[in-house]
Amino acid sequence: RMETNCNPTELPNNTEFEEDSDFRDFEGTDVKDMRLEAEAIVNDVLFTVSNMFVSKTLPCAEDVAYINVETRERNRYCLELTEAGLRVVAYDFDQADDRLQTPYHETVYSLLDSLSPAYREVFGNALLQRLEALKKDSQS
Repeated sequence: RMETNCNPTELPNNTEFEEDSDFRDFEGTDVKDMRLEAEAIVNDVLFTVSNMFVSKTLPCAEDVAYINVETRERNRYCLELTEAGLRVVAYDFDQADDRLQTPYHETVYSLLDSLSPAYREVFGNALLQRLEALKKDSQS
């Protein structure tokens, strides 16, 4: 499994890799996919938590990325994002404890719902506001 520093655009342009078909079209490969997915998750739910960002210290690969999240209750977690879903891998930023056996969640909403009552309230209120706005739009 190939690991990278999570930012393929910063990698040097090594000509020795150009013959190897695995590296020829590096920009077009899936290496950035989990990081992009992680960034999209952060952008989607950032308003519901105190802090959330993709880890820059834990290595990401084409099949894994790590997200740090601090809930409104001030609890910190490091989340692992894989094809299997999201799960807590540590109770602090930029950590991954192999011994921690936490369940996978299919969505970030499900995971945050299980970790943070404040998330549930903020997300629910945002949903209600959107529904009210839609109702007003349809009446005008």
